[in-house]
Amino acid sequence: MLLLGPLGGIAAAFMNFSIGFYVGGQVLAGILGSVVTYGYGAEGKHGANYIQTTAASVAGMMAMSTLIQAMAWMGMPEVPAWQLVTYMLCIGMMAAGIGMLYTPILVERMQLTFPSGLAVANILRALTDPVLLKQSVSRLFGGMGAGLMGGIGAAKLAFLGAIELSASTFGAGLIVGARVGIPAIVGGGIFWALAPYFVSIGWLKEGEPFRKIAFLIALGLILGAAIVDLSLIFWRVARRLSQPGERIVVPEEQRTGPRASLPRLLAWVGVWTVATIVCGVQFFNEPLGYMILAVALVYLFVIVNGISLGLTDSNPISSAFVVTVLILASIGLKDPMLGLMAAMVVFVSASVAGDMQQDRSTGWRLGSNRTLQFRFQVAGLLLGSVLAVAVAKFFMTAYPVLQLDQTVMSADQAPAQWTSAMTYKFVGALRSLTEPKPYQTQAILIGVLIGFATELLRKIIKANKGYQRFAAGSKAGFATDFMLDAVVLPSPYASSFGGFVNLHTSMWFAAGGVISSAINTLAPKPKAGEEQLPDDMSSTSLVGGGLIAGDALAALGLGLAGMAAVLG
Repeated sequence: MLLLGPLGGIAAAFMNFSIGFYVGGQVLAGILGSVVTYGYGAEGKHGANYIQTTAASVAGMMAMSTLIQAMAWMGMPEVPAWQLVTYMLCIGMMAAGIGMLYTPILVERMQLTFPSGLAVANILRALTDPVLLKQSVSRLFGGMGAGLMGGIGAAKLAFLGAIELSASTFGAGLIVGARVGIPAIVGGGIFWALAPYFVSIGWLKEGEPFRKIAFLIALGLILGAAIVDLSLIFWRVARRLSQPGERIVVPEEQRTGPRASLPRLLAWVGVWTVATIVCGVQFFNEPLGYMILAVALVYLFVIVNGISLGLTDSNPISSAFVVTVLILASIGLKDPMLGLMAAMVVFVSASVAGDMQQDRSTGWRLGSNRTLQFRFQVAGLLLGSVLAVAVAKFFMTAYPVLQLDQTVMSADQAPAQWTSAMTYKFVGALRSLTEPKPYQTQAILIGVLIGFATELLRKIIKANKGYQRFAAGSKAGFATDFMLDAVVLPSPYASSFGGFVNLHTSMWFAAGGVISSAINTLAPKPKAGEEQLPDDMSSTSLVGGGLIAGDALAALGLGLAGMAAVLG
């Protein structure tokens, strides 16, 4: 909390100010945490998991400092630091609880991959267990070395930068496989092909990237598919509750240590929800209705973004911010200050809850106690809320150029060293409060309809007994099922990834998925009695996790080196 978290947080804040995106701290903190707990043997993985949970919470909150930069760009009156700290703390505590509420659905029932969470779990198991380390060392550390070189090369070598090499994205593709990877490039390709049409109807300007409008459709795809899946989940829960006497299986992780308590968790969420609303109303004169709407949107985006994060390792938090602003504008909000403070609730919550779900996916695989893990995250959020405000004040005081609104600058006036792309997106969205664009809402609704219809068709087809026998009974059936999943009727959760990122990024993700599935399909089956790694520690997942870790190390090193050069 005092070393690993601030270290990753400073690098994350610097990346947000200088570039406009940041790398999560889970993988880095997991590696360093396992070093601390190595002497405890295989059980040290739990301590290392708690360490990375805390450190990642600190770093994730510090990355939220870009919201304070947006306030400066908009010329908003300076808010007392203690009010910002208190507001962010209340939001973070509420979001951690909501994220934990959803983990039984996303992690245990849907069993989403959460590529970075799986990478951390594999790293902790390998580095704290000599037997697993011996079996996996070459693949894990080979991937880390390749990821480190790829991350540095993409930043320093022009030809690698031109093809947008992303070792971590390729590694995530290796973990999830072709049925998730290929839909990403299918979605990206469709959005890219539709760009001229978007220009012709006025949804894009000539020369603008397709994802400037595609991300709204992509978010709608996830929302539509989530309506289908959540309806099925809640229906099954209702059926289960209507059948009393069913034996409840206590997870192994809960047999020792503090037991999870749903009433306590609900009380936690309730208290911090009220505290968040009160802070917004009292500190910033936010209308009560807008604050209640913002909190309601948190419950929606935490699960929608959680599904995206679980499948593709991408948490579209800035998209959640933009959509929140659009919704507020559609009901009559015109004040950018009120819009920022309300949308901040959704932005910070989506980030914190996503970290909670990612960390919990690691803890679920390791068998770490969920209540202890929740407490460690809360400790990290407490410090992270203070440091988020402090690091923003530090950077903007040391470099006044960060306070200048780049949205009103020409290309030659904008500072090359501080592009602040995320802040640019926030301010652009906030300015739409005074210049509403109805087509943005239309784009979201179109995405919702497509996502809902696609997921419903997938569920109907996959539930058909005849189709199940056909898919499992022959090579032709397997190939048909693969094409249905990958190309013909891909999951909206996977195909939406292509709307959030550039086409090259989707290509790297898809390439990793194809190579992973090809290797795992063609690899010889292990012989009887041959010592094997756990099922979720396949060669491709180990290499993929190593690539993510190596790329994160490169980002941390480059961020700290860049900050040192600027300070020097």
